[in-house]
Amino acid sequence: MEDYKKEFIEFMIDCEVLKFGDFVTKSGRKTPFFVNTGFYRTGTQLRRLGGYYARAIHNAYGLDFDVLFGPAYKGIPLSVTTTMAISEFYDADIKYCSNRKEIKDHGDKGILLGSPIQDGDRVVIIEDVTTAGTSIGETLPIIRAQANADVLGLVVSVDRMERGSGTKSALREIEEKYGFRTTAIVTMGEVVEHLYNHPYRGRVIINDELKAAIDAYYEQYGAQQEG
Repeated sequence: MEDYKKEFIEFMIDCEVLKFGDFVTKSGRKTPFFVNTGFYRTGTQLRRLGGYYARAIHNAYGLDFDVLFGPAYKGIPLSVTTTMAISEFYDADIKYCSNRKEIKDHGDKGILLGSPIQDGDRVVIIEDVTTAGTSIGETLPIIRAQANADVLGLVVSVDRMERGSGTKSALREIEEKYGFRTTAIVTMGEVVEHLYNHPYRGRVIINDELKAAIDAYYEQYGAQQEG
């Protein structure tokens, strides 16, 4: 596992974005872990988060794209901080773009914030965590209504590795439905690999008991592993 992935996992712990215990997801699943990206709350945290996204995007797509699109609302700061990090780390000037929830009819009119999307633009979409596909289904028509652009893929921070509507993961379902590549900074498999019986700040975060609970959760809700 690359060092930046290990650093990101520990960063999530420090920011209290990644927690372990007894939680219930929006879908009603009881889960031993929870990812809440709303806990990234400071400029320093966002700067570091953008750097991790930048590395994941560079690894998956290189720099051969034009626009990083962050759907409103959480995608707005993600697109800004990540394009700044790409500029800093790789000296590449990628445009950022997001949508408004309400169309503005005065001043800077229209539905978009940031750079306009133009014919031929290659677009990568950035979001927070694994989506069930609902958000992408809303985002793609917005992008395609602007221009004849080519959506290359989707990047999220954490792949929860759970089933979507079928037996495959939500990210895999998106790939198959829309025909573009998805990637994440880390998967929950990598989180477990790094934290299981591995002391961090003087304590073991995933011990044998928690590992058993995580294994049981994936036995029930985990996505079918391919390959």
